[in-house]
Amino acid sequence: YYARRCISEDPNWSLITVPHLTELCLQHIVHNFEKNPILNHLLPEHQRKVLDRLSTGLPLAVTANLVSDEEYWKRCCIERWQLCDVSNYGDSWKRMFFERHLENILKCFTPNITDPNQVLDLIPLCKGYVRKLEIDQFLPPVKVDQKEERDDLSDTGSDFESGEVSMQHYDLKDLITALPHLEELHLTYGVKDCGMNFEWNLFNFTNQDCCNLAAAVKMCHNLKVFKLTRSNVDDEKTKLLARNLLDHPCLVELNLSHNLIRDKGAQALGKLISHSRLETLDLCNNQIHHLGAQALAHALAEKSTLTSLNLRLNCVEDKGGEAIGHALLTNTTLTSIHLGSNNLSEPTAALFSQVLAQNTTLRSINFSCNRLGLDGGKQLLEGLADNKTLTELDLRQTGVDQEAEYHIHQIVWANREAVRLQHTNAKPP
Repeated sequence: YYARRCISEDPNWSLITVPHLTELCLQHIVHNFEKNPILNHLLPEHQRKVLDRLSTGLPLAVTANLVSDEEYWKRCCIERWQLCDVSNYGDSWKRMFFERHLENILKCFTPNITDPNQVLDLIPLCKGYVRKLEIDQFLPPVKVDQKEERDDLSDTGSDFESGEVSMQHYDLKDLITALPHLEELHLTYGVKDCGMNFEWNLFNFTNQDCCNLAAAVKMCHNLKVFKLTRSNVDDEKTKLLARNLLDHPCLVELNLSHNLIRDKGAQALGKLISHSRLETLDLCNNQIHHLGAQALAHALAEKSTLTSLNLRLNCVEDKGGEAIGHALLTNTTLTSIHLGSNNLSEPTAALFSQVLAQNTTLRSINFSCNRLGLDGGKQLLEGLADNKTLTELDLRQTGVDQEAEYHIHQIVWANREAVRLQHTNAKPP
């Protein structure tokens, strides 16, 4: 009689390979998170496991106001963009994601084609995190009958008026006025990488665009920094913007560089300086001549909170340079001024010699690429004899005598070292 023993179980089976019930539940939560996002009902250690496994492709309507975990938003950013410098976003990955996501939508927004709700629906999700927007492209409307319209316009000779209407870009008003924490707005109206489709009207910042933007910025009460560059902003548009920025409660920096601003626009900005809290004004690479510079100088002399003024690459010449110099004899707020490439010569240097002897506020002056000449350099050196506050004086390409420039550099360097030692000694041990 022989007994036979049969084993029906799998010899390789082990209890270890069976997931714990908790693990199975967490997997289920992750897989069904979009339909049932119960994150806040979990224990902290279980929340961590769920967050580590959540897909970065989940709808923002689900994650925006529910997930605050920085590690999750870090994954979202790194998977989407190659370069991610979180230090530019207050070290917040969530802020980075929403600011860049919103910027991308606005850069690709095509009027008459893109659904405006793409932007409006995002506002409740991102309004708590967006503090800065940098939009370096605005696409114009695209019309199916664009070619036929151009042919008709060429016959009637009314290209400009119709172009103004048809080329209106996205109106930012509804968006930026609904972002309570927005502090910085950097805009450029134009099209990047247009290639063979280049047309001048792709870079047309229209009157209607300006009206819309001016109204929006006026109502953006927490805005501190406003930059509108490379957008063909002329005098009329500058006056409209300045009028809407008068008495703005928070604006401290205005950048209108690389535009088409002439004297009348500068005069409007002079009035703005006297009726605002502006500290930094950048007008680099415009078309401002001596009348505009005189208006800015008048504002500096009368009432100003301005600490930095950039007029590089304009044409203020000596009439404008001397006016600014006279203003700086009494001004006590400006610490930095850039007058590079303005066709300045010895008369401006002579007046700034007096400024250097009397003004105790200026820390930085840039005269590069002007024609100050040998006499101009000597006069600046004389003015610096007893100056203890200037720590930067740029005289590159000004025709100043090499020996005078050397002595000027020695004085400025000594002032800089004295300031450094003063700061070092002032630090607590």
